[in-house]
Amino acid sequence: MATTTRNVEDLVVVAEFRDPIYPGLKSTGKVERGGDKPFHTVINAENFHALQALLYTHEGEVDVIYIDPPYNTGARDWKYNNDYVDSEDIYRHSKWLAFMERRLKLAKRLLNPDNSVLIVTIDEKECLRLGMLLEQTFPGCDVQMVSSVINRAGSSRAGRFARVDEYVFYVFIGDGRISPWVSTMLGDGADEGSALAMPTVWFTAVRRGTASAERRARPALFYPVILDRETGSLVRVGDPIPKDADRSKVPTEPGTVAVWPLANDGREQTWRFSAAKMREYFAAGTARLGKRDPVTGLRPITYLQPGTIANIANGTFVVTGKSPEGALELALADGAEKVVTPRTVWSRTSHFARDHGSHLIKALLGEKRFDFPKSLYAVEDALRFVVAEKRNALIVDFFAGSGTTAHAVMRLNKQDGGMRRSISVTNNEVSVDEQAGLREKDLRPGDPEWEALGICDYVTKPRIRAAVTGLTPAGVPINGDYKFTDEFPMSDGFEENVEFFTMTYEAPRLVAHNRAFEAIAPLLWMKAGSQGRAIDKAADDFAIVDTYGVLFDLDCSRDFFQAIQGAPRLRTAFVVTDDDRAFQAVCSELPPEVKPVRLYESYLTNFTINTGRE
Repeated sequence: MATTTRNVEDLVVVAEFRDPIYPGLKSTGKVERGGDKPFHTVINAENFHALQALLYTHEGEVDVIYIDPPYNTGARDWKYNNDYVDSEDIYRHSKWLAFMERRLKLAKRLLNPDNSVLIVTIDEKECLRLGMLLEQTFPGCDVQMVSSVINRAGSSRAGRFARVDEYVFYVFIGDGRISPWVSTMLGDGADEGSALAMPTVWFTAVRRGTASAERRARPALFYPVILDRETGSLVRVGDPIPKDADRSKVPTEPGTVAVWPLANDGREQTWRFSAAKMREYFAAGTARLGKRDPVTGLRPITYLQPGTIANIANGTFVVTGKSPEGALELALADGAEKVVTPRTVWSRTSHFARDHGSHLIKALLGEKRFDFPKSLYAVEDALRFVVAEKRNALIVDFFAGSGTTAHAVMRLNKQDGGMRRSISVTNNEVSVDEQAGLREKDLRPGDPEWEALGICDYVTKPRIRAAVTGLTPAGVPINGDYKFTDEFPMSDGFEENVEFFTMTYEAPRLVAHNRAFEAIAPLLWMKAGSQGRAIDKAADDFAIVDTYGVLFDLDCSRDFFQAIQGAPRLRTAFVVTDDDRAFQAVCSELPPEVKPVRLYESYLTNFTINTGRE
């Protein structure tokens, strides 16, 4: 029998394909300057596995995903199955599409199906293929492409035009939409002479676009609004009808007509809010009836979104009166900036990648550590249009690179006092040139000297830490100022909280027997909102922090319920049990505002890694 000898450090533990593995997180540090604001999180992990883990913590809850994936130019700058997709590989486009499709399918499950946006940047190498992939992955959603100038000097290519731009795809899911801003984006400066002084503020009250907008998904939001057939005036807002009822057979008062939430092709959709809320909106003048159809006598219903109501409260808009039917009439306040609809071609000096990407990171880190980062302000603007009215938005970037997305979210929060939080996922891969030098020193992945040069540890974490603290890794105040929308010294930093994690892989037996709680704990904290302290160790009875609690021993449930009464911000309760009846008994005793989650059944059944399941 043949034998062979290997060094112990060359041996690694492996799992057969389709053997289940469960993810955990290990904290590798944090920065706290934001008081009780929620934490941004940075995760060092293979992004496909990280997306699977995030399905447990945030499925259907993400407001925006912004990604800047590898452009597949043939340069040696990204990996697939541990082999470079070489420019001569005849399958490189299909490999890239498979690589992206698997991740986009998971991203789709993370996004809020009722109201969210996916943003993807790309250049001309994969632009057309990516566009088709997005249409295929997000059927029924609006997909729009923006051309963004990132280098007016141009990237020269022999015998071809010099490329100055890249492309930004926006996928609008459900009610996802952009907000107007002070610039058309066609050039520098605000407004660029547009005559539009008042933005569109009234939006359709019919929910459209996705399966979740259809009547069968939300029957409680399917009800009639009754109008006078002769005058078209509002008579009343009706109640929801039974889910199987035929709307044409619902009786109405003589001389009236019913407005139902229908799509343009007649499909039964839903209203965006309950009948009770519709009545409140009409009474307050924040819902209104539109122009009558001369044939049917029906009138569309529009409403003011919460962001518009907030702009009334903060003085951006003023109420000038009410229509004869009681709807509010608005105008832009004196001195308020005009807002316009952004165009699909962006050409702003602030988006130049060299000046506001490479140079900015060099200032933050005190030296050059990363090639070709995005302009901070380009990412900031791309996000601004879809989170301006969502000050508590959750933004995910699973190709985080140097951490520009998290940095941009912090900038947006400072501008309007927002509480947005970001989740950034990047691996700790070492560049090709650095790998060669490390291998000459007989180093390998996993060695401290190797890992120290990985992108997460060498660039992402120190960049975000520097942005928050205002200090370079050497502890020196950052030299330079932020520019454009909000100008202030970079040394001021941000009032934000950030925690850094590395993904671990746990055996199912340890998880199921409550012996891997420390690895699972950060996921529970994230699922509960990433705010305040985390419960990082298992207790004999129970543990409670500001926003969530964990009941480890059902015999202590009575004390657990009493402790919850003293935690007014608590919204999630994790219950460790394999007994369904016992879990239901605990659920029945919890306050209605507290969401129960069963451990470890919910964890083990929600996802596994390495099984081929997506």
